Amino acid sequence: MVATRDPRGLLYGGAVRACGRAADRQEGACTAWARPAPTRARAAADALMASYRTDEGWWRSSWWNSAVAVTTVADFARRTGRHDYDWAIARTYEQNKGVFPAGARGSDPVEGHFISRAIDDAAWWAVAWLTAYDLTRERRYLDEAVTITSYVHEYWDPRTCGGGVWWDRERTYKNAVTNGLYLWLTTALHQRLPGDTLWGGRSTTAADWYLDSGMINAAGLVNDGLTAGCANNGQTVWSYNQGLAIGAFTQLWRGTGERRYLDTARRLADAAVTSPQLPRDGVLTESCDLGTASCDDNQKQFKGIFVRHLADFADATGSAAHRAYLTRQADSIWTKDRDPLNRVGQRWAGTTPNPADWRTQASALEALTAVEGLPGRR
Repeated sequence: MVATRDPRGLLYGGAVRACGRAADRQEGACTAWARPAPTRARAAADALMASYRTDEGWWRSSWWNSAVAVTTVADFARRTGRHDYDWAIARTYEQNKGVFPAGARGSDPVEGHFISRAIDDAAWWAVAWLTAYDLTRERRYLDEAVTITSYVHEYWDPRTCGGGVWWDRERTYKNAVTNGLYLWLTTALHQRLPGDTLWGGRSTTAADWYLDSGMINAAGLVNDGLTAGCANNGQTVWSYNQGLAIGAFTQLWRGTGERRYLDTARRLADAAVTSPQLPRDGVLTESCDLGTASCDDNQKQFKGIFVRHLADFADATGSAAHRAYLTRQADSIWTKDRDPLNRVGQRWAGTTPNPADWRTQASALEALTAVEGLPGRR
């Protein structure tokens, strides 16, 4: 178990096997490669870290996805009390806070402080550093989150649709993910900065705009964004948009005590776990999980983001129904969607085709972490 968690060995797969031969024979034999599973979450975390580039300080080839993976690792540590991989959080920060040309961390240049032209990409890094701050209480992470969220705020634009943050620097689209992130971040900063009024005011302004924007449809589901005419565009209901809204309104209720925010979070959570657009036979399923479809590298991580925020709602309310839903996801992952090295694929119901990589691993780790500490769970 020590060998599978040794940072120096992660690039070699973080797995072990036993080999041997009889003294009187030339040929030998080996067991299959294996990773231990002391608990479900620890097993999934070890498998995720086997893809971490210890030499570069990130999960190679996906910039914003790496931010979400950092958040996942910090969540794992916070919920389990295990600090095996806290070093990776610090290493990611230290090796990636600078400037990178286009092609080094993504198709766009990174201009320092994890900022690039994609507003939502930067916001994911702010979430990562706020989560790291909650875990470590190191002020540098909170300061970084303030810097990034200040950049995101520059793209709040009341001249179009009465408010909302643009998705990109070119100001082409106002969508659910960027505005869900902004609402979550402004609320989180207000709660973590003593005496703050600036971010608190921004959070309530963002919440009122979000509720009036029309992105939440009549079924209580969040569509992808707004049309050029500032109406709900009817595009795909992705689980991460639903999750961000649940998490943001849950957090806003914690900070303000206003019942309407909790009621919104509850309506969104109930819709998510009952609507046929997300769960199938009780298991969270994206539209790209169906039939012969395949999720792209971005979509592979959506479900983990959703369960993180649903777990936050369940923690805040003590909802037995939503905790049962989370448990069902974790059980399906562990029994139907896991290989002998504890690697997990995109489809939590275990159907095919079922690609697996570090993005799907991080997503599943959030689900396994979410039920840590619940009665009868490991």
